[in-house]
Amino acid sequence: MIIDISNQYGYTLAVSVASTILVTALGFKVGSYRQIAGVPLPNMYADDAEARKDKKKMIFNCKQRVHQNTLEGFAPYLVSLLVAGLRYPIAAPALGSVWMLGRMAYSVGYTSGDPAKRQMGVWGHIGDIGLLALTGKIAYDMIMASF
Repeated sequence: MIIDISNQYGYTLAVSVASTILVTALGFKVGSYRQIAGVPLPNMYADDAEARKDKKKMIFNCKQRVHQNTLEGFAPYLVSLLVAGLRYPIAAPALGSVWMLGRMAYSVGYTSGDPAKRQMGVWGHIGDIGLLALTGKIAYDMIMASF
């Protein structure tokens, strides 16, 4: 099998860089808000009882959860983006952009102090599910070509 990488793959690489910057920025938000909320290291979260009484601690917990949740799905998203972009150099970065915008909306909603508002970004899963489907299609096509 020969892989011919088109110049359009640059869009995929650009979205992978932007996605990494997004994840890093979410981490910086956690770090900067830690002091404001008064949550000392090495504690990952503020105590639940304290967070129910103190909005700053609640928002810190929400910022931490946004970052953790984003990290939990980042590796599969990034692999799917980079693989799908090889064959679909326009669709893959478009879906990656949907994922990023969804993550931003999720972050804004979740860190508002009302964790239920995290649903604002649920549509972003169109991006990661779409990338997974494209990657699955590539795998299927490669397997079928071997018969």
